[in-house]
Amino acid sequence: MKATEREQPLIEVRDLKEYFPVLVGMFRTKPLKAVDGVSFSIRKGETLGLVGESGCGKTTVGRTLLRLYKPTGGEILYKGSPVRSKADITEFRKKATMVFQDPYSSLNPRMTVSDIIGEPLDIHKSYGSPAERQEKILDLMNRVGLNSEHAARYAHEFSGGQRQRIGIARALALNPDFIVCDEPVSALDVSIQAQVINMFDELQEQMGLTYLFIAHDILVVRHISDRIAVMYLGRMVELADAAEIYERPLHPYTKSLMSAVPQPDPKTARANQRIVLTGDIPSPLNAPSGCPFRTRCAYATEACGAEMPEFREVSAGHFAACHRIDALND
Repeated sequence: MKATEREQPLIEVRDLKEYFPVLVGMFRTKPLKAVDGVSFSIRKGETLGLVGESGCGKTTVGRTLLRLYKPTGGEILYKGSPVRSKADITEFRKKATMVFQDPYSSLNPRMTVSDIIGEPLDIHKSYGSPAERQEKILDLMNRVGLNSEHAARYAHEFSGGQRQRIGIARALALNPDFIVCDEPVSALDVSIQAQVINMFDELQEQMGLTYLFIAHDILVVRHISDRIAVMYLGRMVELADAAEIYERPLHPYTKSLMSAVPQPDPKTARANQRIVLTGDIPSPLNAPSGCPFRTRCAYATEACGAEMPEFREVSAGHFAACHRIDALND
């Protein structure tokens, strides 16, 4: 791939917000800020890993990006053009799709494998004859390591890893440019996880795919990602190249996550200083003022509670949101 093509963002997200109204009293609602001002871009052929604790808004980012949820605010751009109107969304969904987390609930138990994979083809009428449809389905099954005799069977007859392959084949049906992978291996055995991750790598190389890879396992994310973004309580707190964020995390929250990664070398493991966070994640309904991480941060000052830190470029390509980022990383 040419350098100029990799520099051009395929997907841009600008100040994305997704608020859900929650009933808190008689006829009174309060916004739950699941995603609150997230911005990033993904270049063609790149994998951006998105990590964070459960409930931080990772999945909501992916679903809102694909317009499965209507954004409360912000803008989504595909190849430089905003995705706004119904026609924009229809065209965007031909080139952007999703692999869901749970391979057990994301497949219709009443449909055969052939019909599950062929459903996007049917919706967008992207075949000329039944024979062409079947040929496309069998080709997709072959790409993800399924046999043609599986086509007439039902999802409940397969293992978790095979079901996730069916879901991946369905996501590839319209030859997309961009795939949101929403924790696609978290429900699978460790041995199967490696097979599926390697398959994502191979498909990316063969088809020129671009991924937003959502996960809570930092080792998995590091293996597949070019860059990694870290989220906390609906906001992005750090973004950098995968190697850079693993070797030199800047934000206190990212440092805590990285300190929890198991080390195979006993000497390194003994030298590793585990940073244990106190308390629980605050509710998005009652988020703390200023920096969302300040209630669990050992370095928080009065300034952290007074104002939201700017998400800024600390060094080339390395972004972070922390008032004390310079003092903590001298």
